[in-house]
Amino acid sequence: MLAASTGLLPRGSLAQQAAAPGTYPDRTVTLVVSWAPGGSTDFVGRLLAQQMSKELGQQVVVENRAGASGTIGHLYVARARPDGYTLLMGVNSTYAMATHLFPQKGYDDATSFAPIGRIAETPIFLCVRPQTGIKSVQELIAKAKAAPGKMSYASSGAGSSAHLATELFLKMADIQVMNVTYRGGAPAVQAMLAGDVEMAFVDAVTALPLIAAKEVVPIGVSSLTRNPLAPDVPTIDEAGLKGFECSSQFALLAPAGTPEPIIRRLHTAMANTMKDPGVLERLRQASNFPTVGTPEAFPAYLAAESAKWGEVIRTRGITAE
Repeated sequence: MLAASTGLLPRGSLAQQAAAPGTYPDRTVTLVVSWAPGGSTDFVGRLLAQQMSKELGQQVVVENRAGASGTIGHLYVARARPDGYTLLMGVNSTYAMATHLFPQKGYDDATSFAPIGRIAETPIFLCVRPQTGIKSVQELIAKAKAAPGKMSYASSGAGSSAHLATELFLKMADIQVMNVTYRGGAPAVQAMLAGDVEMAFVDAVTALPLIAAKEVVPIGVSSLTRNPLAPDVPTIDEAGLKGFECSSQFALLAPAGTPEPIIRRLHTAMANTMKDPGVLERLRQASNFPTVGTPEAFPAYLAAESAKWGEVIRTRGITAE
């Protein structure tokens, strides 16, 4: 438990100071996941909630509030009382990507949240159907250049990691491939398996079983280092698109104005969770790798990540659907 000390609280309104309870936490904490159940964000969020419940001595429950590329869940938390009992499982596809697509979303990613810290990241795989005969990134580029606009890729919605990773790939490769948008990652993958599209960026949780079953051919991984769970798959960077990097990056956030002692308590619980051998092994099995960061380091990271993807969105003419 955390004993609140008025002397430790940052200067602010009396309303902000009153938000800090005498002890924290003394009841259930809600962790909002702004995407549907079953994906990487939900997986990491539920694993985090389970272990943080032990660290905090109170139940941490996951509540899914999906929609509008994650901005619905973000808005809900931004408007929540800043008392430490409503938290956000943030992901860069929302706080650094979709933020540029929904300018009227009702909150500001840089000022509406108090960062607790980064958690982990997971790379995504560039996959093609075996029937395409494509075995490498360079073969894909050559085939696309031979028939501009004839190939198509599946994406899981405007502003998703898969969508923007593909657009960055197309920009760097200087090729034209048609975007076919689906309502979520699972339908997008099914469309590729059914032959409706030739390629897709697929999150590791989904891709690894498909790779093992030889239902898809992985021709590149989006991180700058190879994935230890698929060591034979080259990075897209080493395949010729120097500097290509994209991953789903997770962070724990609270509403702006949450008292500093509560932020510190939550950061300690999160950091301890990410040291637990059982948690680390489950993350590793799902191709998630720890990137634990401090609250102080988050603003600079957010600014750089947002600038990177904002440029991709502007130069590619991407808009919300």
